[in-house]
Amino acid sequence: MSITPYGAMRTHGAGVLRRDDVGTDVRLAGWVATRRDHGGVVFLDLRDRSGVVQVVADPDVAADVVEAAQRLRDEWVVRVEGAVRLRPEGMRNERLGTGDVEVAATRIEVLSAARTPPFPVEDDVEAGEDLRLTHRYVDLRRPRMARNLALRSRALSVIRRVMERHGFLEVETPQLTRPTPEGARDFLVPSRIRPRESYALPQSPQLFKQLLMVGGVERYYQIARCFRDEDLRADRQPEFTQLDVELSFGDEEDVYALMEELYAELWRDCLDVELPTPFPRMTFAEAMRRFGSDKPDLRFAMELVDLSDTLAGTDVGVFAGALADGGSVVALTVPAGEPLTRRELDGWVDWAKARGAGGLAWGVVEDGDGATPTLRSPLAKFLTDDEVAGILAACDAAVGDTVLFAAGPTDATRTLMGALRVAVADARGLIPTDAWRFVWITEPPMFDAEVDRAGRPTGGWVPNHHPFTAPGEAFVDTFDTDPGSATSRAYDIVLNGVELASGSIRIHDADVQRRVFRFLGISDAEAEAKFGFLLRGLAHGTPPHGGIAPGIDRTIMLMAGEDSIRDVIAFPKTQSGACPLTDAPAPSDEAALAEVGLRLLPEPSRSA
Repeated sequence: MSITPYGAMRTHGAGVLRRDDVGTDVRLAGWVATRRDHGGVVFLDLRDRSGVVQVVADPDVAADVVEAAQRLRDEWVVRVEGAVRLRPEGMRNERLGTGDVEVAATRIEVLSAARTPPFPVEDDVEAGEDLRLTHRYVDLRRPRMARNLALRSRALSVIRRVMERHGFLEVETPQLTRPTPEGARDFLVPSRIRPRESYALPQSPQLFKQLLMVGGVERYYQIARCFRDEDLRADRQPEFTQLDVELSFGDEEDVYALMEELYAELWRDCLDVELPTPFPRMTFAEAMRRFGSDKPDLRFAMELVDLSDTLAGTDVGVFAGALADGGSVVALTVPAGEPLTRRELDGWVDWAKARGAGGLAWGVVEDGDGATPTLRSPLAKFLTDDEVAGILAACDAAVGDTVLFAAGPTDATRTLMGALRVAVADARGLIPTDAWRFVWITEPPMFDAEVDRAGRPTGGWVPNHHPFTAPGEAFVDTFDTDPGSATSRAYDIVLNGVELASGSIRIHDADVQRRVFRFLGISDAEAEAKFGFLLRGLAHGTPPHGGIAPGIDRTIMLMAGEDSIRDVIAFPKTQSGACPLTDAPAPSDEAALAEVGLRLLPEPSRSA
């Protein structure tokens, strides 16, 4: 016996019927999307996962069916039998794939009645997210959500196809493990059989996949569930999914080629878009200098310009002060178009101040009475003609353009102007919505200077990626004596300003790994306690290896044109980490806590 493609109750999906099916007797089943009674002839829009088709209860075809159709309400589940026929001329619906046909019903059977839905089951629903997630089982019926889940499923199928084509083995790694230093808090799972001890849910399978390389697996992948107890935002969830990849006896070029093939096939198969490969590459240092971000959006120009040399002898106090302290003056040119009003310019100054900057200077390029262009700016009287000419030349600014300036510590100023670049471009509609611009960001710093919660340097260092990332080949001997100069063999894939994947070539020498731990202030005893299993593995014959971990949720979010990963996950958490559907997280039973050696602390008093 063969499996029927639509289930025993159906012969077809509602959304697959076309002109070629005219005259075919069909059995359909799904939800009543709408019901319209036109003087005894009842029209139903029947929806299932495949789409929507119009069903007609026509007394000229079957009189008893009209009475059955009149009793139906939105979101009732029904089964329909009937024949496919062409819609009358003038009644075609070009917005639907089934818009040329309809089903003349000969029988309607109610399979399940339904309460009035808490919000309309349509794409342009205005219901709040909490309401939608509380009734997610209704929300998932919306065509947009159905398309997103179908896209996700298809993408996962493509991923597995590509990975298997290149000899990767799908291996599952533990969900209950030790805490790992991945940069976020772990979710802890207390153990009943080992009271007062806890597992941690994995932030990533990092150490296990490295040990798989030690074990000779050579090429591993996993559609991995990962967990991070961190503050949430539109592109973060406490639990998320990534494609975890590791390979032995290769280098960065192997990872680049594999990922470019994977993304090209995803876009081709799922979106019918041909991506140009290879993807461009840009070092971390170049990205920060040109775009003020290690996640540059390359869909538009507006590159940053460093004016430190141009203004080296300036009398503008804020610029001179920043340069004297070893900082930079960075400019951004907004191309001509609708001129920025003074109110808009003041708004961007306030925007910069709200992000910790001392302020923001501006200038509008104007005709200089038919001669050399000039700069209309509150700072103009402090700038020499040579400085104005130098600014315009360095910024390649033309009449009608607006130049925005900031000054201060180099890294902070570039980051500020990089964020301003995106914000201004977005506000002025300068970012194309139909472009895909991938880029590899390579050679990031191996370490970042550690700062406290107030942003003050502590004198310590933290890994830019993670402590298992190999130093750049030129820095193997010096990363712990000159950490500020050392780059690493890490790399990211960025698409349209969003980081999709992060990876690196790993440390495969136990002695080098111990040096990294010592530099980070992890003693040999602490390293043995936390990472002894990894160090012992590395000492038992470890091949050179590296990998990458593309975020599946973010990838599908961009492919689907959504603004939040919550719209491409079947049952996501809210931005506060709650699940309105199941009311999780929930208080724990005191007896259950006692079994694992825990108890609840008393609530803090209101006066405390």
